[in-house]
Amino acid sequence: MKPFAAPVEDILFTLNHVVGTADLPDWDAEFASEIAGHFASFAEGEIAPLDEPGDLEGCTLTDGRVAMPAGFKDLYNSYAGQGWPGLTIPEDFGGQGMGAMMLAITSEIFSGANHSMQMVTGLVPGAARTLTRFGTADQQARYLPSLASGETLATMCLTEPGAGSDLSRVRCRATADGDGWQITGEKIFISGGDQDMSDKVLHLVLARTSDNGIKGLSLFLCPCTRADGSRNAVTVTRIEEKMGLHASPTCQLAFDGAEAELIGAEGQGLMAMFTMMNHARSDVALQGVAHAARAHDVAASYAAERQQGRGADGQPVTLDGHADVRRMLDEIDAGALGARAIAHLAFVTMEKGDNPDLVEFLTPLAKVSGTEAGIRGAELGVQVLGGYGYLREYRLEQTYRDARITAIYEGANGIHERMLATRLLGTPPAEAFAAFMAAEGKEAEAVAAALEGWNLARKQLLDNPDPTAFAHEFYLLTRDTLLTALWSRVLRAASAHSDPQRLTRVATRQLEVIAAMRPARLALLGVAQTSGA
Repeated sequence: MKPFAAPVEDILFTLNHVVGTADLPDWDAEFASEIAGHFASFAEGEIAPLDEPGDLEGCTLTDGRVAMPAGFKDLYNSYAGQGWPGLTIPEDFGGQGMGAMMLAITSEIFSGANHSMQMVTGLVPGAARTLTRFGTADQQARYLPSLASGETLATMCLTEPGAGSDLSRVRCRATADGDGWQITGEKIFISGGDQDMSDKVLHLVLARTSDNGIKGLSLFLCPCTRADGSRNAVTVTRIEEKMGLHASPTCQLAFDGAEAELIGAEGQGLMAMFTMMNHARSDVALQGVAHAARAHDVAASYAAERQQGRGADGQPVTLDGHADVRRMLDEIDAGALGARAIAHLAFVTMEKGDNPDLVEFLTPLAKVSGTEAGIRGAELGVQVLGGYGYLREYRLEQTYRDARITAIYEGANGIHERMLATRLLGTPPAEAFAAFMAAEGKEAEAVAAALEGWNLARKQLLDNPDPTAFAHEFYLLTRDTLLTALWSRVLRAASAHSDPQRLTRVATRQLEVIAAMRPARLALLGVAQTSGA
């Protein structure tokens, strides 16, 4: 088994040379490298070694409380003691006040080292952002320091047995009780719904305060303990038995008149919750990237050592000397590099704050691209290793099991693809994307050609009374259009990487594949090919 090695150089290359992070006023490339190095050392030395035993042991539920696998509590104490929970929480509340780009670095490394552990801790930044934006000064003072110190971990409670992606079907109800509220109902699929690592858990709960559809939904802060220190009326009724992420307790929670307080305005719960959800979706994109990068590292290392067959000269060769294996390795690598660039571009645009429409368009692209890259990368990694890839020993079977959920949670990928082809298509977000690509087209002829085809497809779908049947193909065309610009940037900057030959080979090949695939994608979308497209 190859120990986890954080892809620090690839991460920093994308940030510093591909997505324009240098344009951010507070970006310090040298400091970012230090943060990445420190967290990578921690992840490689302490977080990753618990990934496999945690997967084998899983979590247990005893008398309504969840116990994490052996070693996880000590690991969390080390994580909190080093100040990582407060990385992006404002300094006024005990955090370090760093931006989203630092979180993008640590989040990907964390997910690659131990996705289960990252899942339980990863909702803190989104909860803190929701409190910062919608909470009262009193709520911020009471909750943010505890999140920053690691005393409290957060959950996001949306889904119910009859309400998955359609949140208008939420039935969990909140009723006013003096100065506070009481929540009654059931929530399912709650990551980290309970655990024995942090002293406290803060549930952010979407509940119904009226029967007026989604306008009747409000967001609540529901702590695991009451002000007097007694347990709140929130009970774990079940830990789900899952395909992967065995060390992440996915819980069913029962709220039986649980004490809670409103955050934000009554009836505007979705607005507040989407602050947390959008963070989670960007995080999930990087979870997929992390799995793709891990799969490539394991598969490439194995293929470079395993001698199999002979080359054209009749001499023995290692696996990576065979064209088909090289193709698979490069596809895994391209998936990680390309999806990371899309996710980082979304983060940079969000941090700049001057183009929210482009952020809205890039978020579903990043979520789908990253998660599909992770799943495909794990699948190909198993294939490269052959029979050994199917064994637990080399860990890629766990990579596949853990990565598979990313295409489902935080909005199934099909929902995000549909959003691109319907709600966003004729709106300012799509215009912002077109404008971004037009600017990129001035730097590269291939980008201009890709944009021409995308504009034709967009017009075709806008004229279609029901474009949903074309959502998947339009997503693929949109992803490839953006990647044409990003691979062109990689080519221009490849010399800044320690292995420019690798980046040049992968980027050149991807640009060739995208260009070759474009006519077929346009044809499937009902677009007649023009000379440029």
